[in-house]
Amino acid sequence: MEMPTAMVTGGVLALFGGALLFWCAAELRLRHRLRRHGIPVTALVVPDPAPADALDPAPLLAYDTLPTVGRPADGAPGATPVRAESVTVLSRPRGRTPLRRPDRLLPGSPVRVSYDPVRPATVVLTGKAVAASLPLDVFWTLLGTSSLAGGLSLLGLAVLR
Repeated sequence: MEMPTAMVTGGVLALFGGALLFWCAAELRLRHRLRRHGIPVTALVVPDPAPADALDPAPLLAYDTLPTVGRPADGAPGATPVRAESVTVLSRPRGRTPLRRPDRLLPGSPVRVSYDPVRPATVVLTGKAVAASLPLDVFWTLLGTSSLAGGLSLLGLAVLR
């Protein structure tokens, strides 16, 4: 392989692998934080409103957020906290979903989830879904690692010539 081709290919592979590893790490950290520190609730799988959305394997979930206690909008230090109402949120979970929905994710079935109290639409499945996401997480991590290693080796060979 000629040196300019090796440099460009190595750079593209290293950039792709690094970006993919960064994305994997950020996604895993977010899901881990939600499972450990999120608010656990039971959500109901609801039917998708549009026929095009029905092909999406990620189920549409409806769940009620817990009432929160916070400061008023002006944020004055002497102001009294305000108690908000609970809100029903429609959201799709983060992480792996299979191409076909399993029976436990059919519309009308309850599932356990954890959501972020700051951004209630950010939700992750808990329970059996944690083990189901492991093979795909390993796949993306290996793909990113091998792309980064291949790109760095091509760059190294091009530099050493």
